[in-house]
Amino acid sequence: MEQKSNRPVDWEALLLRNENHMYRAALALLGNREEARDAVQDALVIFLEKRPDFADEAHERAWLLRVTVNRCKSRLRSPWRKRRVELSALTEIADVETQEELTELSQLPPKDRAAIHLHYYEGYSTAEIAAMTGEAEGTIRSRLHRARQKLRRLLDEEEAQ
Repeated sequence: MEQKSNRPVDWEALLLRNENHMYRAALALLGNREEARDAVQDALVIFLEKRPDFADEAHERAWLLRVTVNRCKSRLRSPWRKRRVELSALTEIADVETQEELTELSQLPPKDRAAIHLHYYEGYSTAEIAAMTGEAEGTIRSRLHRARQKLRRLLDEEEAQ
């Protein structure tokens, strides 16, 4: 478990190392650019309040991603949030090929998008994703399997048209 550190934080280096990963994970979950930015800011505020001390940068990134995912989950549960969100912001961050992938991903439920993003785009194992999301490892494997099946069907339907 991380301990509160008394040493100064190099905020610029912290942001350069982690901000893009946090933002992309939040965007994949929330599908809204502004909400994703807010979730990242919330996670950074929590980091500032807790000031955890990590063994290395991998632990730091995992902690920040876990907090970001949790903040996104809280936003998704919020009663004021609309259930349908325009995901056009995803296409602004990628090249044409990635835009097509992200368009297909946007049709998945948020929890499936999170599993796909953390596994394939961030490179985390199912055990690491389970630890970040607070779900069982088997649940994450099931989400990944179902999400791949849904994506395969979506791609087959698109090719048939």
